[in-house]
Amino acid sequence: MLTLDEHVRFILPVGLTGRVTRIVGLTVSVSGFPAPLGAIAKLESEQGTVLEAEVIGFSGEETLLLPYGDLSGVRRGTRAILGHSVQGARVGDAMLGRIINGRGRFIDGLPPAILPRHVNLHSIPVPPMQRPRINEPLATGVRAIDGMLTCAKGQRLGIFAGSGVGKSTLLGQIARSTEADINVVVLIGERGREVREFIERDLGPDGLARSVVVVATGDDPAVLRLRAAYLGTAIAEYFRETGRDVLLVMDSITRFALAQREIGLAAGEPPATRGYPPSVFSLLPKLLERTGRTNSGSITGFYTVLVEGDDTNEPVSDAVRGILDGHIMLSRKLAQQGHFPAIDILTSISRLMPEITSDEHRKSATSLRQILSAYQQAEDLISIGAYQSGSNTAVDAAIRTKEQIQSFLRQSPTETELLTNSVVRLQQLIPIIP
Repeated sequence: MLTLDEHVRFILPVGLTGRVTRIVGLTVSVSGFPAPLGAIAKLESEQGTVLEAEVIGFSGEETLLLPYGDLSGVRRGTRAILGHSVQGARVGDAMLGRIINGRGRFIDGLPPAILPRHVNLHSIPVPPMQRPRINEPLATGVRAIDGMLTCAKGQRLGIFAGSGVGKSTLLGQIARSTEADINVVVLIGERGREVREFIERDLGPDGLARSVVVVATGDDPAVLRLRAAYLGTAIAEYFRETGRDVLLVMDSITRFALAQREIGLAAGEPPATRGYPPSVFSLLPKLLERTGRTNSGSITGFYTVLVEGDDTNEPVSDAVRGILDGHIMLSRKLAQQGHFPAIDILTSISRLMPEITSDEHRKSATSLRQILSAYQQAEDLISIGAYQSGSNTAVDAAIRTKEQIQSFLRQSPTETELLTNSVVRLQQLIPIIP
C-alpha cells in the first residue's frame, strides 16, 4: 500500500498545461510547463490522439520532452498536459511467466494480469550499513563459473564480450539453470527478431515460467530503453522485499548507456568522454547499486557489456568494471574454436569468491589458473614444436592435462551442472596438477 505522502507525490501537481513552441529532431520544447524532471506529459495531436513524452531537461523558460512514440500530428501550439510527476509501475506475482515492454504493459498476447502493488522506478539504493555481508554462493549451473568464478547471492557480475561471442546464450543458460527463486530478464536495444529467439531458445519454457521479461527493442525511443532498465530493477526489488532470491539479468548495460547518451545530448549536455555526456557515468552507479543483498532477500545481477571492437577499456566497459563485484570476459578466439562458454578464465575474476568458498576449492581453482597461465605463455613454442619436454614442470602438466581441463571448462548450452558436482570435478584435477 502507498503511504499518503507517496500518493500526493505521485499525483501532484495536477492540471498543469503548456504549449509546444518548437521541435528540434526528437526533442519537443514546451513553454509554460514547469513539470519536474522525469515527469510524464501527454501531447494532444490534431488527430485527437494522445502521445506521451518524458521531461528530460529545461532550456531557459522551456521544458524539453522526449516522446514515447511518433511525433506525427504534433505542431506548434499543441497542448501538453501533465500526466503524473513520478514514474512508477504496477507489480505483483502475476507477472511471472509474462513479457512486458518498457511501459510495463503486457506484450505476450495473454490477458492483462491484476498487479496489486505500485513501485517507484527510481528508488534509492539500500544504505551501505543496512546491507548484510554476502556469504552464500549462488549456483548458476555453469561449471566454468561455479568452479572458477563462484558467484554469491547479492553479487553483481559483468559479462564482457564483443558481438557474436555467445553472451546471450550464456545468459539464457544461467537464467534457466540458476538456483535463484525468480529471474528478471531485461532486454535493452535488442533486434526485434532476437527477442523471441532468446525467450524460446535460450530461456525456454521452464526458465520463462519463473521469470519476468522486460523488453525494449532497438527501434524503441531512448527514453523507453532507459525506462526498461529501471523497470526491471524495480521489479527485482519488489520480489526481493518479499523475501526471495532474485537473479537480475540485463542485456545490455552498454545500450542503457547509449540511450542515456542520446537523451543527454538531446537535452543539451556537452559530450565529454568519447562522446558520452557526464550524466551517463553518474547514472551507472545509481542503477547498479540498487541490486545486492538485504535482510529480506537478495538481487544477484548479471549485466552484459558490449565492448566495441573487443576493446574492454573503452569508457563504459571501464566504468562498469570498476562498479561491479567481478567480471567474466568472453573470448572471440575461444568462440571461434567452438569452445562454449567462451570464458577467458585468466582475465575473469569474482571478487567475492574468497568469501564463499572453502580453502580446498580455492586452492584447486588457483592451481588450474596456474596451469592455464603456463600453457598460454608457452603456447607459441608448443604450436611450432619448439618446446622441449622437461623445461617447465607446469607447462608439462598443462600439455598432459589440456584435454581434461578443456572438458571441464566446456559445457553444452543445454547442460546443467550442480554446484557441488562442479567443485568435485575441479578437485579431481588436483592429483594431475603439481
